[in-house]
Amino acid sequence: MLRTVNRVLLGLAGFVLLVAGGSVLAVGLGASPPSWWVHDGRRDVLFSAADRTRWRDEGWFWPTVIAVLALLVLLALWWLSAQLRRRRLAELLVETGDGEGALLRGRALEDVLAGEAGTLDGVERARATLRGRRTAPRTRVDLAVSPESTPADALHRFSAEVLPRARESAGLASLPATVRLRGVRHRAERVS
Repeated sequence: MLRTVNRVLLGLAGFVLLVAGGSVLAVGLGASPPSWWVHDGRRDVLFSAADRTRWRDEGWFWPTVIAVLALLVLLALWWLSAQLRRRRLAELLVETGDGEGALLRGRALEDVLAGEAGTLDGVERARATLRGRRTAPRTRVDLAVSPESTPADALHRFSAEVLPRARESAGLASLPATVRLRGVRHRAERVS
């Protein structure tokens, strides 16, 4: 979701900056803009003195400007904090017994969890995400179960077969998991 928001925001910001900067550059180089354009010629400014002072005496103008700017700052801070926050665990510290330990890529364990969960009876698709700390990871697994299967059976088999095997192979004392089950959409069957 965040990746999509980033792409949309960057695309919109790039488009607005390209159009605004390109128009100012074109008019500055001597191109004649359309009659409805914001500025008319090389010596014209973007906002005239009359435009800048037109709403000064209105009581609603400055509170609205301040509120919009404050909202923009809050949105920018939210976006920045979302970028800095790591959602996925990049690597795990696996105890090897020699006191050194080894690093296991988080994506590798996610792929193994999702692959093995996807082979369970009744599971159409599976996706796993690791979170937490390197020494104490936790996982979130999304299982899409088929309409013919029993969700309780799929959950039981995942927690009894797949999760302990992943925990033991990574040498972890515990691997807490949050499992979200969803049904796969299907068309209704006709009964005749």
